[in-house]
Amino acid sequence: MTSFLTHRAHVHHAGLPLPRRHSALRTCITLFAPYGFRATYHHLTLSAAIPRRLEADPDALVRAVEELYEARVLWLARAEEYAAHRRAEKRAGRRTVVNPRPWWLRSWWEGPNRAWYEDPFRHPSLRLPEYVRRQNAILDGADLPGCPACGDERPLVPNSTGHGWVELCRGCAWVLTPCPCGQRHRFVPETPSNWKGIWQRAHMSDDGMPNPHWPADWPVGSAANARKANPASFTGTCARDRLSH
Repeated sequence: MTSFLTHRAHVHHAGLPLPRRHSALRTCITLFAPYGFRATYHHLTLSAAIPRRLEADPDALVRAVEELYEARVLWLARAEEYAAHRRAEKRAGRRTVVNPRPWWLRSWWEGPNRAWYEDPFRHPSLRLPEYVRRQNAILDGADLPGCPACGDERPLVPNSTGHGWVELCRGCAWVLTPCPCGQRHRFVPETPSNWKGIWQRAHMSDDGMPNPHWPADWPVGSAANARKANPASFTGTCARDRLSH
């Protein structure tokens, strides 16, 4: 199995070519991606200020992998506690997993965060360790204010599915009120996301700042992603989801 720590070390290795270090970061994200692979990568380009030309700031890759590593350490500690607890429950004859499942075991296509997988821009603006701490606290029974994912306390955004209404977080499109029809829904932005452009960091400039020439209808800053994204632009449809991410 590919080792997260091995590829983290490759990201740090200044003697390696930048494309290889960037590829190592990609592998780390495939092994741990709190927002889903594409949304996590998009988030890290913003939070670590990864420029379009890696040569302009090679240390940005290190900043990105360290944020990911810090979040992973928090997750591993909580996951190990959960695993030990489940082993104890099984020994006691309680084999059924109590719902809701821990956030890292949740099926994304059925979870309230599925919009992040359909559109890489629809994710919290929180740094990854902050998000993991928040999810762990909720798992432990904390009653935190605002959206469970990002903490946004603004009024929710209603969205029609054709069968009823769902309510989405205004900041990150987390589904706070599911559709009463009980079916899965796919929330698709009016403008398809350009994954190739995101991967090549077309939304970033060489100074690590958002590219002002990036299409105006896409939010480009970490704060802008949470505050300017308009979940009302989503179109809800009942369908059998076959999404790739």
